[in-house]
Amino acid sequence: MFDPVAKLQQFIRHPSVSADSRFSAGMQDAQQFISGLLGSIGFEVEVVRTDLHPIVLAHRGGDPRWPHVVIYGHYDVQPADPLELWRTPAFEPTIIGNRIYGRGAADNKGPLLTNVAAVAQALEEDPALPLRITFLIEGEEEMGSPSFPKFLERYADRLRQADCVFLSDTALPNPDQVVLTCGLRGLALFDVHLTGAKGDLHSGLHGGVLRNPIQALAEILATLHTPEGRVNVPGFYDDVLDVHPWEREELRRLGTDERAYAEFLGIDTFYTTPAFNPFESSRFQPTLEFNGIGGGYQGEGTKTVIPSKAFAKISCRLVPNQRPQRIKKLVMDTIRARLPKGIRLEFVDQHQGDPYVVVPPGRSNTPPDQSPVLARAFQATEQAVREVWGRAPLYLREGGSVPIISDIKRVIGLDSVMMGLFLPEDNLHAPNESFNLDVMRKGTETTRRMLRALAGRA
Repeated sequence: MFDPVAKLQQFIRHPSVSADSRFSAGMQDAQQFISGLLGSIGFEVEVVRTDLHPIVLAHRGGDPRWPHVVIYGHYDVQPADPLELWRTPAFEPTIIGNRIYGRGAADNKGPLLTNVAAVAQALEEDPALPLRITFLIEGEEEMGSPSFPKFLERYADRLRQADCVFLSDTALPNPDQVVLTCGLRGLALFDVHLTGAKGDLHSGLHGGVLRNPIQALAEILATLHTPEGRVNVPGFYDDVLDVHPWEREELRRLGTDERAYAEFLGIDTFYTTPAFNPFESSRFQPTLEFNGIGGGYQGEGTKTVIPSKAFAKISCRLVPNQRPQRIKKLVMDTIRARLPKGIRLEFVDQHQGDPYVVVPPGRSNTPPDQSPVLARAFQATEQAVREVWGRAPLYLREGGSVPIISDIKRVIGLDSVMMGLFLPEDNLHAPNESFNLDVMRKGTETTRRMLRALAGRA
């Protein structure tokens, strides 16, 4: 019998931090664990080497006339820092009540193992299930999936044989309401570096003589938003996709509570794009955020210098129709135009990802050429959610990004069914990450029923 909780405990114990070379052994162990697990339930496993971390490609074949679903996940996790804020060891899974704590529990080891368990159970009860399944599990999602586009080009012909992608790397609003995510924001990231003098200077001897790079940086960054909350970059909103009425109606069905959301965030006031409430703004509007800023002395006490350098890290979340390269150019050109005299500017480009949107069947803007198997997958998932959770799912765009989903659509033409399984209180990317085991149990049963229905065994 496949015990998903026990398997998840084993999985979490492998510290698979992709962005930190000190965790290379943990990355290798996590990859070998998931490869071995898929092999043990009858899949033919191929470990695809990349320049960084391998991709696991596991396949269950069958009659070419059977539907073919690709199940995506990732075995890498975010760094656990700051470790002192964890109440339990980050890589020693701990079950408290109905939650399992540990780095990667919710992102994405728990949801991934939920779907592996569903496949294992479906095949155990029906070994001849008429469904082809491919697991596609990468090890670089938390660092922007740099190897993924090259992998897709290399394996495009094989993956094009599939009909759709299924994944659980998106969110639920609460433990009782499933969301089938139908849109993800894209990403555009870069760093800004400003330089003034050739080295740090004594602020008494040279103060008042030259422009301070920290002051210049602060002045520039302050111009990138209007007081009302819009991004103050010419052309930034030109390509933003209109919101369809059914999308606003789905969001209203969620029953949002602005006061509860503010309390959850620990804030007094929302700062959103005009005419959009916070729940709409995080789904339907693009952003420009400052993720880090630095310059000058950072240690204890004081050091009276005029620093030579200052920097900021900028990210933009993008909505459908916006393109990362165009947005980067618009923002960079704006910063150049607002650069004070006496300061040198350098940009360091970081990773990016396109936004993604898929329209569920039966909506007013459903494409006429939508794949019939994709429509069946949506319908099968919706029915399974109704049966297991006791209510229909909602179809919502999400504010987060899974850049490989748009890559899959662009390169091999496959759309995705995204069934959320992690909750706001799961603390993704933060200390004390956890995963709700009741959600795991219900998610396993939902995916199992969806697979059987897709195979015509409902």
